Amino acid sequence: MSGKKKYTDEFKLQLVHEYFDGRSGGLDTIAAKHEVSRSPLRRWINLFKAGGEQQLISVRRTYDGNFKIHVVEYMHQNYLSLNQAAANFGIQSPPTVAKWERIYYEEGKEALFEERRGRSNKLSAAKKGRPPKKDVNEDEDLLAEVQRLRMENEVLKKLIALTQKQEEAERQTE
Repeated sequence: MSGKKKYTDEFKLQLVHEYFDGRSGGLDTIAAKHEVSRSPLRRWINLFKAGGEQQLISVRRTYDGNFKIHVVEYMHQNYLSLNQAAANFGIQSPPTVAKWERIYYEEGKEALFEERRGRSNKLSAAKKGRPPKKDVNEDEDLLAEVQRLRMENEVLKKLIALTQKQEEAERQTE
């Protein structure tokens, strides 16, 4: 499970309103008071600025490929950061935009149309089940090489035995 804390929409709205009221201090003061990191608080404020309360409320959304392409291209044409692009388009998580950007530049526009949610299948279709059998010709080649090496070994053993007999016979005749 992730180490991130989950905050309710009401809590997020409370902190954002507190920030805009200006009576509670700045970003750092509010973050410290409520024991929230500055980063998510800043993101909530940017989302609120871009689209009001509706933008800030957590809604699980799915985006089509054309939208993803538009976000990435708009971000680069206007030199926006991931956080700015996410806030402009009402995307709750800037890392989502980063993922789209990576896919766009590594795999091309068409890859953004693929559905990638959920756990990836560890084994591709080619790797499922038993490993494929080796090519019969490869097995035959290996067996032939083993036989050749065995025969070579036997010949060398016989040659060594013959030379030893010959040396022994010479010693006895001297």
